[in-house]
Amino acid sequence: MKSCLVVDDSKVIRKVARHILETLDFSVDEAEDGREALDRCQVAMPDVILLDWNMPVMTGMEFLKHLRKTENGGQPKVVFCTTENDAAHIRAAIEAGADEYVMKPFDRETLQSKLQIVGVA
Repeated sequence: MKSCLVVDDSKVIRKVARHILETLDFSVDEAEDGREALDRCQVAMPDVILLDWNMPVMTGMEFLKHLRKTENGGQPKVVFCTTENDAAHIRAAIEAGADEYVMKPFDRETLQSKLQIVGVA
């Protein structure tokens, strides 16, 4: 079973993402911010990370930059899941190491297609 870490400061978004991912046969873990997500990755590196941009403590971009520098940090596929939709944000995310980008709000079909694009669904 593939694993996914959902990183978002919104409990509602984490719950929705968990429900969708579990129907796609993923085991799901959650983190409220980038710092907590890094801690989770040190314990067990997931196959894919669904990552919010704007969070307290450590933003999605800060998390991604730290993740990619860690041992095995290049392994997980990272899908940014955010309301930030301008070309500059998307380009910055890809340059920082994101594999794909999905806009909030998202549905099962959209998330599944993004996961297929990055090769984990």
